[in-house]
Amino acid sequence: MRFLQPNSFPKLLAVGFAMVALPLIIALVNNAISINQFASRSQIAVQQAVQSTQSSRRLSQRLDTLERNARQMAILGDRSLLDTYETNRAVLLQVAAEFAALPFDAEQKAALDDIIGSEARIYAVLRSTTAGNADLQRVAAEFGRLDARAQNIIERGDQLIDREIVAMGETAARAQRITFWQMLALVPVALLLAAGFTVLIARPIRQIDTAIRRMGGGDFSVPVGVSGPRDLQLLGRRIEWLRHRLRELEQQKNRFLRQVSHELKTPLTALREGSELLSEEALGKLTPEQQEVAGILRANSIELQRLIEDLLSYGAAEFHRSALRFTQVDVQRVVARVLDDQNLALRARALRILPHVDDITLEADPEKLRIMLDNLLSNAVKFSPEQGVVEIDVRSDGEHMVLDVADAGPGIPPVERERVFDPFYRGRSVGAGALRGSGIGLSVVRDYAQAHGGTVEVVDEPQRPGARLRVTLPLRQGTMA
Repeated sequence: MRFLQPNSFPKLLAVGFAMVALPLIIALVNNAISINQFASRSQIAVQQAVQSTQSSRRLSQRLDTLERNARQMAILGDRSLLDTYETNRAVLLQVAAEFAALPFDAEQKAALDDIIGSEARIYAVLRSTTAGNADLQRVAAEFGRLDARAQNIIERGDQLIDREIVAMGETAARAQRITFWQMLALVPVALLLAAGFTVLIARPIRQIDTAIRRMGGGDFSVPVGVSGPRDLQLLGRRIEWLRHRLRELEQQKNRFLRQVSHELKTPLTALREGSELLSEEALGKLTPEQQEVAGILRANSIELQRLIEDLLSYGAAEFHRSALRFTQVDVQRVVARVLDDQNLALRARALRILPHVDDITLEADPEKLRIMLDNLLSNAVKFSPEQGVVEIDVRSDGEHMVLDVADAGPGIPPVERERVFDPFYRGRSVGAGALRGSGIGLSVVRDYAQAHGGTVEVVDEPQRPGARLRVTLPLRQGTMA
């Protein structure tokens, strides 16, 4: 099968088309040869039939002419008529020679030999000077038998023509049957060859597509191997080199995040402990102005610590985005768990939850799904006014699960909706609490949703206040592009 693996993809295509077309070309050539042979045979048969008919009829006509000449000589007794007879006899012999050159059967040949031999004997009597009138009458009557023999030749020629027509009809029918069985045998062969080469052509393309999709999803752990023509193998090696580079960059980024976060935590711990000691007046009584400065230091150290922790969380989320463990997930149980985790935050702000969760089983990573819902709910709690309402709506449209989380807060301005899911982006709206968010929670939601083959978006609802965020995930993996 080495010849089925050309050095280049265009050559593989050319070989594939040639192999698929070869059986059909063979069938066409074979049919063309059969048709040409049949046409040649038909043409020869027609020509021979025409020549045989013409020659046999001319032979009969010449015999009639010679019979008239012989009877005139017998009746008139005029020997000068022998010259006319000899002239017509020469024409008869010429016609007989032409007829003898045609292919005919033994019966016709015997009849022609009989006619020529009998006419020679008649001619010998006619030219004899000793032949009497009775002899001339006798030989003249012999032409009647010769004419009957000539008619036998004509009838036999017609029979041969009819037989040849029947034979050509049988040949045509046989050629049709052969053509039918050839096509019946060659079409499946061509289809099998087409299917085989389709697999040969599609396999390296599918391998390349799978590798690109896997890397696009953030999975750089699987080596890229491409089989097929040499140029596609070279492309596979290029993609493998790209995978190594992307994995190195990913590792460098995560290592940088971990190192920077770790290096920042040590001085931050000292800063926070110092601010705590100052705020608690462990080092002495503080004036109101000093107390305000200590509070500012304490608040900002807490915010900085939270930013570092979110940075570590985002790095971990990026690192584990490809490590999804798909299983059948009961969405109602996930919602119940998140509500239980957020219970204290909800009670602290006296928020009311309005859940509308259908009984849905989803193929997803349960922990990633929980984190997505937890981040969405945390975002809604943060921006909801006290004693407000947060809606959680989960439904199915047949192929996808649609998860909506809506709050009654200030909403998201249209100019920020394109960037609200970007890492570390924080909008102008400030939620409840002294500290602003890090801008990481919604970006994690987007990354996890995309890793599941889904989307996240801000739903425009001008008739109601607040923001509605919608996550759409396929119920089964592979149902959403």
